[in-house]
Amino acid sequence: MTRPIPSTPSPRPDAGLAERIEAIRARIAQACERSGRNPAEVTLVAVSKGHPATACVEAISAGTVDLGENRAQELLPKAAEVASIGAASGASARWHFIGHLQTNKVRDVLPHTAVFHALDSRRLLDVLTREAARSGAAAAHPLPCYLEVNVAGEAQKEGIAPAQVGALLSAAAASQAVRVEGLMAVAPQVSRPEEVRPVFRALRELAQAHGLTGLSMGMTEDFEVAVEEGATLVRVGRAIFGERTG
Repeated sequence: MTRPIPSTPSPRPDAGLAERIEAIRARIAQACERSGRNPAEVTLVAVSKGHPATACVEAISAGTVDLGENRAQELLPKAAEVASIGAASGASARWHFIGHLQTNKVRDVLPHTAVFHALDSRRLLDVLTREAARSGAAAAHPLPCYLEVNVAGEAQKEGIAPAQVGALLSAAAASQAVRVEGLMAVAPQVSRPEEVRPVFRALRELAQAHGLTGLSMGMTEDFEVAVEEGATLVRVGRAIFGERTG
């Protein structure tokens, strides 16, 4: 029987970004304790979509260097601005691209991306491989990737079907440009986080069946359940940065 998630006090309404990050990390640690895990196994990715570069630098200063973006047109100028602002203080971001990536944007996005969470087609893999070879980064620095899986079979969601994971894994293994670390999923929107536990559990079992340990799953609404089910990366935006400004 699954134990209910205990209520965790929220930060004050006027809490600063560092305090909100601390609260999220405390909730991750509590979820790890409930599931017998080490909090060091879970990477917090602060999703900065719709928020300015100054907020990103503030997050980095608070110890969260892993930042996530899902739109190429926002990542490029923001990554440059964060680098410029952070140059004086030594603040440096590790950018995760977490959204659907159009093949015509790969050349622009690749130089700024440390981890790619949404590898979802052979065509995209081929373009990543070609662009990495062109830049000379393929063999020396393969890009850590997660295969995006549409576990719940939602028509409006990106991602491959669970049955397609094996074929895309085999294709990726033949590419020097990428290194598949695990699987990624975006859970359905529900009224109670507990309702998506089966989705996270299914992704974990699918990853295990293919010998993978990385799991990118869980967002503001449901990251504690995701951690309990084995998430190694959680993608949290609103609980850190507040409502989007753009």
